[in-house]
Amino acid sequence: MRDYLLTLCVTAAVTYLLTGPVRKFAIAAGAMPEIRARDVHREPTPRLGGIAMFFGLCAGLLVADHLPNLNSVFELSNEPRALLSGAALIWLIGVLDDKFEIDALIKLGGQMIAAGVMVMQGLTILWLPIPGIGTVALTQWQGTLLTVALVVITINAVNFVDGLDGLAAGMVCIAAAAFFLYAYRIWYGFTIEAAAPATLFAVILMGMCLGFLPHNMHPARIFMGDSGSMLIGLVLAASAISITGQVDPDALKIFEGSTREATHAALPVFIPLLLPLTIIAIPVADLVLAIVRRTWNGQSPFAADRGHLHHRLLEIGHSHSRAVLIMYFWSALIAFGTLAYSVHSASMWIVLVIVALSAIGLVLLLLPRFTPRAPRWAESFVPPRYRRRAARPEAPEPEASPSYGAEERAPVPAGVNGATALSARPELHDRRKAGTRG
Repeated sequence: MRDYLLTLCVTAAVTYLLTGPVRKFAIAAGAMPEIRARDVHREPTPRLGGIAMFFGLCAGLLVADHLPNLNSVFELSNEPRALLSGAALIWLIGVLDDKFEIDALIKLGGQMIAAGVMVMQGLTILWLPIPGIGTVALTQWQGTLLTVALVVITINAVNFVDGLDGLAAGMVCIAAAAFFLYAYRIWYGFTIEAAAPATLFAVILMGMCLGFLPHNMHPARIFMGDSGSMLIGLVLAASAISITGQVDPDALKIFEGSTREATHAALPVFIPLLLPLTIIAIPVADLVLAIVRRTWNGQSPFAADRGHLHHRLLEIGHSHSRAVLIMYFWSALIAFGTLAYSVHSASMWIVLVIVALSAIGLVLLLLPRFTPRAPRWAESFVPPRYRRRAARPEAPEPEASPSYGAEERAPVPAGVNGATALSARPELHDRRKAGTRG
């Protein structure tokens, strides 16, 4: 665990320290697109934050390669090299898209190629544990198609949810934390060496997101762009593919008996293996709803709109920060609820806690305009928006000036600044239209 914490800290530190220079580079390179109709930010914000996240990934893999307890992952498996190859390709495509706005079909093709590169180097699904049947071995084509589909779905799910400041990085960080706990338990709890790469990928992904979040929280100073959202989506998919396709369910030896009986009895333990997308259930649900909505309206599934879940939270009255926190809450509830149920499926307390937390989440969704107020003694420790506002004495009306008291002035229309209110200055507008400086 100490080596994992060191890898996490190094990845987060490199990502955090490089994000500032990357922001200046993005501004100089002109990677600041104009505000679109579906955007929620009000000022042009630089993108290309994925550059810092990619170098954080490289730093994490480099440090892990030199640690004695993690070096075996690189010696016994080719999966870290496969991840780095696919990540470099998808990152390059994302950088080009952040700068030049690549067509959606070209990006989709690049995602499939990146997934194919990882499959060619051994990062693929070999078998699946199916309840009631047992372990089903997949052919090479079946494993390749399933791996590519999982990578493409995960990348686009993370890309679709990247619509608010800090939303995608925080949700992926929560999913990676839950997945790390599960993979760490499989590796050290059941001494299965094949789960080591997935554990390493999850902790590096956590570091990438934690290092970028301080720069990306509302109001964001930089966006990760497609170079970052597609990158963390690919790393998350690689973690799920590694532990799903490489870990033999029979090696767990949780229950005795035939393979079919053992697989059926150990279904709660296999939940993260069978359904790796549960850790990003919210982004996947948003992806499916977006495709159905756009197709129903006669639009392309890749056409952008303002119908995502985070947009709907803003429309019903939630603030930017509260909408992000609500999405965090539901992501954590689904990810850690699945993890807890897979560990202690026989405990009824886990189900009751999940139901109670779900009720709390529904209450938060139905109270968009409720603003909590801190008690008097805690006001100095909370932000100003949570403090009780003291009643302000009404200010006396100013007396009319002697020189202007008898003169009635025309009301100034709303939204007009002082210079325009005093004079229309048509000659200034004419000069500006002619291209001269006034």
